Amino acid sequence: MAAMVRVRVVAWGLLAMGLGCGYRFVPRDSTLPQGLRSVCAPMFLNQTPEPGLETLFTESFRQELVRAGTLGARGACEGQVEGTVTNVSSVPTIVTEPTIENGVTRPPQLASYRAYAEARLRLLKDGQVIAETGVAGTEDYLPGSGDVLEAEANRLAALRRLSETLMREGYERLAQNW
Repeated sequence: MAAMVRVRVVAWGLLAMGLGCGYRFVPRDSTLPQGLRSVCAPMFLNQTPEPGLETLFTESFRQELVRAGTLGARGACEGQVEGTVTNVSSVPTIVTEPTIENGVTRPPQLASYRAYAEARLRLLKDGQVIAETGVAGTEDYLPGSGDVLEAEANRLAALRRLSETLMREGYERLAQNW
């Protein structure tokens, strides 16, 4: 019984030391040009025929601001980032060769697609542009098993991954004043 009490005392002591050791989580380098420490990101503009992309890209960019510790509260922002999704497309990238099975020729099949997107970001302070960048990229996805809904879900998942990648790159470019 006494050994159990000692184990608890030691465990509580280690826990107390661990909590008071001075370690803390800090955001990655969150320095933006001209010393901006907090920025707001209103809803991006969407200049594409693809509905909803503005929401997807805005959410991804705001997530980058949260990671960097620079997302400002409404009304308490030192700067603002305006974003515009300027282009989006999807194209087939791999088409299989026709095959012959049991004397029946099967036509070529789509084996892979590639989603492409591009966006512009502008960092403003007091209404003046202090940094601006454009980002573009691609993300591959599978067409699925032939079900249209599955193919569309795969495409949307690829666009989400692509928006996250592009907004991470866009934030880093703005932070480095590219």
